Amino acid sequence: MAPTYDKAKIKAAAKARKAEVYVPVVPETQWGFIHNNVDCIGCRACEIACKDKNGLAPGPRFRRVQYIEGGTYPEVFAYKVNMSCNHCAEPACLPTCPTGAIFKRKADGIVDIDSTLCIGCRKCEAACPFGAPQYDPVQNIVVKCNMCVDEMEAGRKPYCVMGCMMRVLDVGPIDQLRAGTYETKARGPNDDVVNQVKHMADPELTNPSIVFVPHSKGRV
Repeated sequence: MAPTYDKAKIKAAAKARKAEVYVPVVPETQWGFIHNNVDCIGCRACEIACKDKNGLAPGPRFRRVQYIEGGTYPEVFAYKVNMSCNHCAEPACLPTCPTGAIFKRKADGIVDIDSTLCIGCRKCEAACPFGAPQYDPVQNIVVKCNMCVDEMEAGRKPYCVMGCMMRVLDVGPIDQLRAGTYETKARGPNDDVVNQVKHMADPELTNPSIVFVPHSKGRV
């Protein structure tokens, strides 16, 4: 069933949006994801856990497991890259929203959407270089990963992380994930991490909060 919009609330939000000057939020702690491209087996348990948690119908996928294959016999390779919303330091989606439905939390840097303000214009979908915003034609709004913020506030981790049987996906303070000081099974003691893998949009566009343990063929 399509949502009932509070038109007065949306108009007021849009008017306030036009009057404000966009200032990027600098969170107290920026949380982000780490994914091990080498050890991921592509089971898609994270995708299913995410769809179950968010009640997603066929179509929208907040988390996407991508299969990368290449080479010629006998030098062939295959690995997986797993991405959702990257809760960017400078999200491209946020300033494009005409009603201010998209916001970045001060405490943890999570980028979320107020569905009561979303009008389904899909400008955020066009702006995001990582394909995170997903249009829901049933509700006529845009939806996306919010890092299971309710679980995080309860001291637990997102459903995708908890559903990963290989423990190759995790969340943590992004500066600690980059420095290797955050304890996680997704990264071994001798693993280095990178901010970008092949065929991924330039991180300088939005400064995404994600790092990878890269496959040897996936390094940029």
